[in-house]
Amino acid sequence: MEPYSAVATEFERDGIVTEMRTVNLPTELCVRAEKKFGERFGSLEKLLEYVLEDLLRDGAAQADEREQRIIEQRLKELGYL
Repeated sequence: MEPYSAVATEFERDGIVTEMRTVNLPTELCVRAEKKFGERFGSLEKLLEYVLEDLLRDGAAQADEREQRIIEQRLKELGYL
């Protein structure tokens, strides 16, 4: 798989201008994703945006869980729990 390119453009969405990047992916992968998810998402770009947002959200939740365990352990060590 080729790395993404550094091409950036501006795109207006919901009245907000957002800088966009171009990503290079294997054609076969794109075709399969479009066939499988095209009706649900409408475009490959929407699918990828959803997947990336979801991955980032899960990563934040996992970090919060780790932080929670650290805090609980410290409170136990201090005798509060």
